[in-house]
Amino acid sequence: MDRKEYSNILIPNVLHDYKYYEEKYPQRNLDKGSMVTRFAPSPTGFVHMGSLYTSFSDLVFAHQTNGVCYLRIEDTDGKRTVENGVEGILDDFKNLGISFDEDPEKGGKYAPYIQSERGDIYKAFAKKLIEEDKAYPCFCSEDDLNEIRTLQEVSKDRIGYYASYARCRNLKMADVLKKIENGEKYIIRLKSQGNFNHKIILDDVIKGQIEMPENDMDIVIIKGDGLPTYHFAHAVDDHLMRTTHVFRGDEWVASYPVHEQLFKMLDFPLPKYGHIAPITVKEGDKIRKLSKRKDKGAAISYYAKEGIPTEVINLYLATVNNSNFEEWYNNNPDKSINDFTFTFDKMPVGGSLFDIEKLMNISKIYFSRQSGSDIFEKLLPYLEKYDEEFYNIAKNNKEKLIKVLNIEKYIKRPR
Repeated sequence: MDRKEYSNILIPNVLHDYKYYEEKYPQRNLDKGSMVTRFAPSPTGFVHMGSLYTSFSDLVFAHQTNGVCYLRIEDTDGKRTVENGVEGILDDFKNLGISFDEDPEKGGKYAPYIQSERGDIYKAFAKKLIEEDKAYPCFCSEDDLNEIRTLQEVSKDRIGYYASYARCRNLKMADVLKKIENGEKYIIRLKSQGNFNHKIILDDVIKGQIEMPENDMDIVIIKGDGLPTYHFAHAVDDHLMRTTHVFRGDEWVASYPVHEQLFKMLDFPLPKYGHIAPITVKEGDKIRKLSKRKDKGAAISYYAKEGIPTEVINLYLATVNNSNFEEWYNNNPDKSINDFTFTFDKMPVGGSLFDIEKLMNISKIYFSRQSGSDIFEKLLPYLEKYDEEFYNIAKNNKEKLIKVLNIEKYIKRPR
């Protein structure tokens, strides 16, 4: 039996091979230097300030290079997905007036944009790895994995499925087929070609060069339910959607060796990575990440109720994203955020403290630059939603209210 037949048995009922998908999703027709970025949340709850900051970075860098920023929903982990999670993300961005160039509703040439709808694609590329002897079936049970872990703890070895601890790595084809005939369940693992004693360099566009050990773990790429793991799906999708730059939280730095190896073994060109420092808060003597459970300022819905428009949130995120933005904004009252050029070298390497007072101050400056009629147009829908009594007063006294809003507006230091 050749390896192609073997792969058909291990992963049956695949509609197309990987070459079909390479042709279906060609290189994008963009100018040289144009960035293709993606915001790729899991549907685990509402959009919060941290995820909004990442999407802000994705959008500004793509659009200032005449590139593309798309929204991809990563929902292959059913345990983490919440009910109506996808709709919740789409609604949050709609309510904020934030639009991606391609998303699950708009569609696009690289659709579908929800990972659970791309199952055949992942299987096609998993089969490619099996055919090339770069992936294999693993029949280890939970008890087997616990036994391996116990052995590693006793011998004080690294924890994981690798080298001699990878029990299924060198199973012969005949033994595999026999196990399948006996109805034994299996997953598909990457047959790592790495050496932990070798070093690789992550040339991070934000953090600079980071040295790390090469991956030697035989990670799972296709789970028992037939769905891909995050690591495998991310590599396949970023390649086929022709992503040039991956911006993500710096908690993902440790995953880079796995991702680099996946791209290498799949024969994909590697995108550039930029790991974004988190937005943090001070709690007593400690500094921690902004929490959507603990901090009212983390939830985007909070700002809608407070009457702070998306433009103000973006201005605040711009000051977090580039250290020279605030001074530029204060010195250029006649310009908008779209006139500023964001650069990687001005992005913070460490965490940025969340400062709601600063955000409120930016809001004041923003409104001081708006005409009374502009403010009125923004105010009316807000009042309709949050203050019906004042909405009726405002609607019936438009000209008078605009005059009030223009008081001390056109002076050297407008209110």
